Order: sequence, then structure tokens, then C-alpha cells
Amino acid sequence: MRRDDRDDPFDDIFSEIERMMEGMAGGIDAADSGFGGDAHVSVYEADDEIRVVADLPGVDKDDLRIKCDGRNVTVAATTATSEYEERIQLPGRVDEHSASASFNNGVLEITLDRTDSSANIDLS
Repeated sequence: MRRDDRDDPFDDIFSEIERMMEGMAGGIDAADSGFGGDAHVSVYEADDEIRVVADLPGVDKDDLRIKCDGRNVTVAATTATSEYEERIQLPGRVDEHSASASFNNGVLEITLDRTDSSANIDLS
């Protein structure tokens, strides 16, 4: 967004806004930063499970690495031309050992069973 060079009392303000916007974007062109805007992650909740669906264009199944710590899922992929890593905070605690994943035509789907947010402790 470039304004014309006429005398404008707001020119300095617009220049500063453009500089800050470029700074927030990291000064990196989206086409050069991993998958740019092509990757998309959605999280779906049900009573007994949480599902994470990620669109990862250009990624092969062998390029994927998935980790879960019970509160977050980390999806990483390295291809010949790019690297991608995203940590997704889950809306509830899950049993990371219950996870199942499928990858079909660039769409990753991970299903995790919910766990109780706290455990009962028996008094002795």
C-alpha cells in the first residue's frame, strides 16, 4: 500500500504504519516462509474427543512428524523446499497415547481422546 508523493500532513503517519506492518510480518514474503498462507489448521471438539485437521499442501506422509504432550499437538514437516512447524494448543486435556492420525491428499487428521481435567486422589 503505497501512497502518492503529494504533500500530505499524514504522510509520516502512513509511512510509520507501513513500517510497523512490515515489522509484524517479519519482513518475510509469505511465499518464502514455509507453506505461507497455504497451511491451515482447525480444531474440532466433541464430548469425548478432540480432532485436529491440517491442510498441508506439498507435504508427503514421510515428511511429517507429530508430537503430543497432552495439552498441545506439534505438527512439523520438512520438504526439499520448505520447513513447517506449528504447535497447536488443544481446548482440553487429552490422552496422548490414544492418538490416531491419517494423512490423505495433503490433509492431516489427528483424533485424540479427552481425559478428565483432574484426577481423584484417594485418602488413606
